[in-house]
Amino acid sequence: MAGIPLDVDVLIGAALGPVLAMIALWFLQLGFIEVQKWILMTLRHTHEAFCRFSNFIGILFQSMCHALGYTVTRSGIATFHVTVDVGTVEPKKEKTGVFEWVATSFLLFGPFFIPAGLVLLFSFFVIGNGFAYPAVPSSFVQSLIFFGNSIGIFTLRFASFLIHMDLFNPLHVLFLVVLLFFGLGIRPSYIGDERKAKIDMIHDLKSILGHLRQKPLYLLVIILVMYGFYFLSLLLGQGWYMGLFTILGWLSVTAIMALLLTYLLLLLVKSTDHIRGWWKAGAYLSIPVSYVAGRILFVYRPVPQPESMALLFMVVMTSLVTILLIKYKRTNRFKTASKMKHMRAEDGKKRASKK
Repeated sequence: MAGIPLDVDVLIGAALGPVLAMIALWFLQLGFIEVQKWILMTLRHTHEAFCRFSNFIGILFQSMCHALGYTVTRSGIATFHVTVDVGTVEPKKEKTGVFEWVATSFLLFGPFFIPAGLVLLFSFFVIGNGFAYPAVPSSFVQSLIFFGNSIGIFTLRFASFLIHMDLFNPLHVLFLVVLLFFGLGIRPSYIGDERKAKIDMIHDLKSILGHLRQKPLYLLVIILVMYGFYFLSLLLGQGWYMGLFTILGWLSVTAIMALLLTYLLLLLVKSTDHIRGWWKAGAYLSIPVSYVAGRILFVYRPVPQPESMALLFMVVMTSLVTILLIKYKRTNRFKTASKMKHMRAEDGKKRASKK
């Protein structure tokens, strides 16, 4: 702390900087979640099983977070039941006050961070040196810069791993599967048999705001504890406070990366709707076939970074195969009666169709 002037910028501004930056990043994550939900809503009628599976993952994550809340508050778990439409978690001991509030907080906030935390632990084994902890800031602007640098380094390292991923490496394949699984289930909002327009990002935010306003004293205590933690970090010259929000930022980046990968999967699923019958399987088979072919090709014709080139070759070939199948094996699901020469009326007589 030596040499740091104790002015308003140090005592308040530097503590507030990572909080605002994290809130902005979290809202960006919410935006990506809402886009994914919109895409799934467009697939709901043609891919009901897939959407229900995605909904099951989301409800499973919510129920796990709720169960963790009951575990932390030592309420115990009497019932844990999850379906594609609803999750039910009941405690063994009904507790009120702060224990009930904490358990509900796990339900509302947990799906955004806890599953991402599990993926983040896994990423330590595949991302490597992308985890840069910030130093102690001395101003509001400096705290934003430190936070942005740490998030930027992690994002670039994460993206670099995805670009250079080796699909012949079982660890990389497992991480990719986990990331896609997590990305499909990060959405807290409901996707069911019937459209529920009120269950969206605004609904989720209203639920969180109502929960925080329900017990303002608890929120005040959390703010005071966090500020005390910041001041302790400042006194000891440690980056613990900035490190905490940096980890939360890494969780949001992990979630956003997972969501972006699911966009590619959903785009492929949506594209195959235009392909007739079993021909749509060709679009999915082209993924492993083109990757293996690319790796073999770049063994006999060496290039820099063969894993990245094989991934690029896979993306290009899968896109090309899908486009060709859409062009030459298009489904006739949307054909209309305007192409028919005659239509038979209810009385059995033929009537000329209108063109």
